[in-house]
Amino acid sequence: MAMKASEIEAYIKAAFPDADIEIKDLAGDDNHFAAVIASSAFKGKTRVAQHQMVYAALKGHMGGTLHALQLQTAAKD
Repeated sequence: MAMKASEIEAYIKAAFPDADIEIKDLAGDDNHFAAVIASSAFKGKTRVAQHQMVYAALKGHMGGTLHALQLQTAAKD
């Protein structure tokens, strides 16, 4: 089962309402995505912690309905 980019964005927006989000379907198969996410919630957090926060926002879909997600995160002022 695959996940649409709009679903990924909705989960992330719910967790980080101020986030600027750009999602690309890398293979056109709804299984391999790249996401660029900037949120003030990431301020003062390590890159690993930022990525963990995004995975938590996906509510267990990572590794299941969402096969691969390449992340680029940044703190926003």
